[in-house]
Amino acid sequence: MISEIEKLAERNPDIPIEAIFKEDILRQGMAWSPEALAAASEFKRKAYFIFSFDMVPISDMERKENLHAPEEARLSGGPYRFNPIVVSVRLNPDSPYRVEAEENSLTMQLDGSSVANVELQKTPEYYRKTLTNGKHVMDVAPAIEWGYLLYLTVFRLCQYPSAGEGCLYCDINENYRQQKNAGRSLSPVKSVEEILEALEIIASVDNESKAYTVTGGSISGVLEGKSEIEFYARYPEAIERRFPGRWISKVVAQALPKDDVKKLKDSGAQIYHPNFEIWDARLFDRYCPGKARRVGRNEWLRRVLDAAEIFGPENVIPNFVAGVEMAPPDGFDSVDAAITSTAEGLEFFMSRNISPRFTTWCPEPMSVLGKDRRGAPLEYYIRLLRVYRDMRAKYKLASPRGYGEPGLGRAVFSVSSFMDVLPLETTR
Repeated sequence: MISEIEKLAERNPDIPIEAIFKEDILRQGMAWSPEALAAASEFKRKAYFIFSFDMVPISDMERKENLHAPEEARLSGGPYRFNPIVVSVRLNPDSPYRVEAEENSLTMQLDGSSVANVELQKTPEYYRKTLTNGKHVMDVAPAIEWGYLLYLTVFRLCQYPSAGEGCLYCDINENYRQQKNAGRSLSPVKSVEEILEALEIIASVDNESKAYTVTGGSISGVLEGKSEIEFYARYPEAIERRFPGRWISKVVAQALPKDDVKKLKDSGAQIYHPNFEIWDARLFDRYCPGKARRVGRNEWLRRVLDAAEIFGPENVIPNFVAGVEMAPPDGFDSVDAAITSTAEGLEFFMSRNISPRFTTWCPEPMSVLGKDRRGAPLEYYIRLLRVYRDMRAKYKLASPRGYGEPGLGRAVFSVSSFMDVLPLETTR
């Protein structure tokens, strides 16, 4: 297995070997030895902030890995002399990648061969604090991207699945249920007051976080008597009123009508993520049935372009779930076809100065498409990184704002390597 990675690295010398290993770890997950898991429990734990991002449900975790595993790991050094690279921890006891404890340190191994040293992030001081209602700050405003981003999932469910229209690769609702069954004191909705109280605590002790994301499931009808824009816009509005300019403000929501996008901008949101998910029209309809039926692909595209007029194109960042376009039963059966399709989508947006990004698909077994845990091949991700990097260069686009510094050894985005392969710039 490790020789295959080395051969891929030799054939693709323009893609850092760190990014190649990172993508392979993201698509296959990682296992932890009992000793490594025990050591990890002293560091910042996995918050399960929206999706499971695991390849096994909690009910199948024999060693209760969900209670001890860290949010992220930073790989460095080792036989390949890694520059530091941050990777999201996706649990998979059957993965060929395994973290082992050796002489008071942790190492990432592939089939028993050392890959890199493993560093874990210390638990932030505010993770140990609670709100007046007893909820842990970690459950209200967890930090990811090595502390750069506060992730505010203010609605932990999605309304599409109740109508049989949930995205086929998504486990947001099932993850919420398994977390509740595991004993966590979560609620479907986080109130504005809870968010503000958590941010007060964080602001008093933290200087690492630079951005926040307000996000949650789609609202196809109403929630607490509010439409999607009414529900979500009140959070950045309240945060910016209380903490003006303290963080870069980002909001993930559906592609909204133009008037609603104006309301979102007026609320104080600086960056808007109307995530596109899959470029291919056939697969968009098949794998995102709610979005296809309630909005429609062409209308979604039009709304993204409208949003660029309001926010500025560089502040509109639609996400692609990279690799899901190769998921059976209807996905592409060749890397060439999948890359051609997604490259077309990237160019559509980048040629208009819109700044798309991608996350590496995690085949979560509680989702429809993730049950067999088969992701896209590693070759696909290597080629996609090249296409993404070169496309941004072609249209002279700076790195996406709100993700920290780009570049190998500096990037902190942990659920894909797109920031790792971009050239170094100043902090954004």
